[in-house]
Parts: sequence; structure tokens; C-alpha cells
Amino acid sequence: MDGRRLALIIANDEYTDEGLRQLQSPAQDAVELGGVLGEPQVGGFDVEIIRNESAHDAEARIEDFFVDCGPDDLLLLHFSCHGLKNESGELFFAASNTRPNRLASTAIPADFVHRCLRDSRSRQKVLLLDCCYGGAFTQGSRVRASGDLNVLDSFDGGKADRGRGWAAITASNGMEYAFEGDHLAEEGERQASVFTSSVVEGLVTGDADRDEDGRISLDELYDYVFDRVRDRNPHQTPSRIVELQGDLYVARSRRRRVHADPIPQDLREALTHVNVFTRLGAITELRSRLDNPDLPIALGAFEALSEIAKKDIRMVAQAAEQALAEAAPNPDQREVDFGVVVQGAPDPSQVVHLLGPPVAHSCVPVASDSWLRAVESDDGVTISLDTLDPGSRHGEIVLTGATGTATIQVNATVTTPRSAPPQPPTTGPESDGPPPSDTSRGKSTTQPSDPGSGQRRRPAPPNVSGPSDPTHAPGDPRPRPVSSKQALILAIAALPLSIVFGIGGILAVFALRAVHTSNTIMKNSPDAYRGEVVNRTSQALAWVAIVVSVVFLVADIAELAAGH
Repeated sequence: MDGRRLALIIANDEYTDEGLRQLQSPAQDAVELGGVLGEPQVGGFDVEIIRNESAHDAEARIEDFFVDCGPDDLLLLHFSCHGLKNESGELFFAASNTRPNRLASTAIPADFVHRCLRDSRSRQKVLLLDCCYGGAFTQGSRVRASGDLNVLDSFDGGKADRGRGWAAITASNGMEYAFEGDHLAEEGERQASVFTSSVVEGLVTGDADRDEDGRISLDELYDYVFDRVRDRNPHQTPSRIVELQGDLYVARSRRRRVHADPIPQDLREALTHVNVFTRLGAITELRSRLDNPDLPIALGAFEALSEIAKKDIRMVAQAAEQALAEAAPNPDQREVDFGVVVQGAPDPSQVVHLLGPPVAHSCVPVASDSWLRAVESDDGVTISLDTLDPGSRHGEIVLTGATGTATIQVNATVTTPRSAPPQPPTTGPESDGPPPSDTSRGKSTTQPSDPGSGQRRRPAPPNVSGPSDPTHAPGDPRPRPVSSKQALILAIAALPLSIVFGIGGILAVFALRAVHTSNTIMKNSPDAYRGEVVNRTSQALAWVAIVVSVVFLVADIAELAAGH
């Protein structure tokens, strides 16, 4: 089908009513889910994210979402918010203006969402509910209880829904509630979301592709999320309701299974020949097949070599092991150091190239931490890091393929920006009205409700009025990196030592390493440091010391030889 793939993510984490706790997860959940759904190689969705909207505005956007579509469009609606029920047991989704004792007028009824799902022309609709559930009672009520209500009962239309082409998955099967008057009791506090993070993890890594056919169906995604959530929290049980005919594919997977082609019969016979040199010749042929861009052929050779490495005599097995080592994932860098990065700066990235034959490039990168990202690219693997939070970062990227694994260590230090002096107010003309709103559906578009909505944003540069150094007051020179000063000291010390003892070259090598570290720091934070001239001077002195050391070393060796 040629329909569009559209996603609407609704996240509410701040509420005007004191009876509703502020949630921590929805903002980050929305960003991460929107990112993976919007990635062309994974979800391929046009994603819109709305945060902390009123019930009226959210309902209008939901209705537009389900009405402005065609029969072949795939629609995905995700809620991340409080889920509330009234005294009649009806389910509501909390909006920014929701009042627990006025749910009918200030919250989003589940029945409204169900009607939009049911009446939409689209034949493929998915609803994901990652909600903190609680009960709401009238002012002054001292109800304090806990119990279960099947959340999906609110979306089960019975026979009227059969074959309507939609499915819903919820983070928890039941609704636990605990209220005192209008206030959520302590035991109703939400734990960190594992549901949305499991969805994102299954899509990013491709682990949700259980049959490894290159596509992730809704059933596969549910099975993966169910297992992950239960592993992390045995008290939480995801549930689903499906009114679909046939499979619905949510995303593509990078983990498409490659089936090995069997090697030719004559080559197989040569591998078992009694003559050792015949077997060695067969290994040479298998090594050439490993370089084949046709992955099934290369993988067939890899499997045959693996058998030889296990069973044959040492000389033949070693030849096979050497060929296998050449086909393993082999990044050109085993360690990536981003140096010092200022908090809130654009996310730095580096490309790690993969060496070896095409079969060695067929691997999937998986990051060890949420602040670290790795994406396959034409050149290899693009590694980037999130600069939102300060601190020392140490993580790794694991490359996993059919021919083995490889690990890339990643290090970085994210520092807080220095305070800048207050800027004078601008004297230009003020705007006559509010900035135009962007309501078009685009790739991961976010619509915050207001500046005080509490959305987690990157810290703005302290000085936004001009191109001057954002981290230092006027007249205060930028500092040099410590490694820049170390490089100069080492280079100066290396020069006389190279003349007197001929060993100053060792210090010169350390000086060059310090220059490299300093240059890396300045490259990652171009406006925070100075020291280019010192680095160039240190580098020149270090090379002079190395040359002098080599000359004196050669002279000493010649003198010793002449003495004998």
C-alpha cells in the first residue's frame, strides 16, 4: 500500500491541579519515541508531538488526526499521562487543565478516543497507552482504596468493532487507584516508565523483530514489550486488544537474517581431502569467497571456515582462524574520545569506519546508555552523545554481526557553561503579536503549551546577543586547556635533553600527545578555550627535539660501531 505513516504523540507531565502529581517520564518518553518513529530507516512516520495541552485543544487535534486521513494511511496515537476514572468507572486521560472532580469537562474521555478510532477511514490504527492510572472522587470524599479495572474494557466495542482495523496496547492491564479527596495518595505515585522505553528499545535495536525478516509487526512488538516489562517489573502486565485482519508492520528492522549459501560440492570435498595442502588450497578459495559482496555467499564461506577451525589439525585450523579474523567486525577506532563538551551544545558526533570485507560491515550497533547513540551510515557507524546533563561519561557501542562482535569505548566530559554578564535589553521594535504557531505535521514536531510548561530543554547560551565568547565576560581572556600548557613544558624540556642525552625524543612524544588532547578539547568547544599558538609552538619544538634525538642517537651508534 502507498498510504502515509502518521504518528501523534500526546505527553502531559505538568498539571495545574495540585491533586495530580507532576510526572517525570512523559517529556523524555515523547522525544525518544518520536525520534525512532520518525527515523526513515526504522519507523518512517511523520511525527507530531504535543505537550501539556488543554483537554479541548488535545481533543481537537485527536479528531483532526483521525479525520484527515485516507483508507491506506497507518495511524499511531500514543498517550503518556495520568489515566483517571470517575465514580462510574469511566476512563479519562488527564490534560494540563484537568480537575479530578470535573473530569467530564476538563479531561479527555477514553470513549471520545474510541469513537475517533472507530469512525476513522483508516484501516490501520494503533493506540499505545503509557499511563499512570488513578481514581478520582468528589471533593471531600475520603475514599481510599485500590482495585483493578481492565483498561481495555473502555475500548472494547464488542461486535460493532470487529474488523474495524485498529489495535490498542496498554502498559498495564489493570488500573490501580488511591485517592484522598482530590489528592492522589502516596501509593499512587508513578514509577519510572518501562513501557515506552521498551518500545523504543525494541525498535532501535531491532530485537523486536523475532523472525528476523527485516520487519517488526505489531504482534512482534507486543511480545517483545511484554517480556521486557515483565522482566523489569513483575507487577506490571501489558495488555492488548486487536481488531485487525492480517499483519500490521510498525517498523523496519536492521536485523534482517542473512541465510548462508552452501559452498560448492567440489570445494567441500577439498576441505576433507587427505592431503593437507589440498585443504589449505580450499581455505584460500574460501577466503576469496569471504570478500564477495553477496552476503549469503560470504556467510556460507564463513560457516565452512568455522567448522575447519574447530576440527582440523593445527596448521590448517590456524589458516582458517586467520581468515575468520579478517571477516569479523573491525572498526577503525576502538575508542572514541569527545573530550570536553559544554552542556547544551549541539550534540557532537563522530564517524567510525568499518574495515574488512562487506560481510564484516553487516553488523548492528547497540549503545550501552541512553545518552549515547549509534546509527548505521554509509561510511560506517555515526556515534553521537546527548549534552543535556553535565558529568563524566563512559559508555560503549557493541557491534554485533553474523561474523562476530566488536566494542567501541566512548568517553566524554560534559561541563556546565560559565555565567555571563547580564545583557542590555534590546531596543528594537517589539512584535505586534504572538509568534505564528506551527501546526503542520512534520518530522518530530513539538508543540509546547507555554514557556513554563516544564519541558526539558537544552540550556540556552548565556550570551545570545552576538558572536562573542558565550562563556566569559568581556576583557576576560579565555583559558588555555591544561594539556596545552603541559605540551609546551614538555616540548621545552625535550629540546636540551635531546642534545645532551639523546633521549629527549621520549618527552617530545608525550608533548605531541598533549598537543593532540588540547586540540581535541578546543575543537569540541571552539568558543571556550584558546591556545592554538601555544599548541603550534609546542608541536614545532617537539618535532625539532625528535629530529635532534634521532641524529644524536645515530651518531652514538656509529661511534660505538667504530670503537669495535
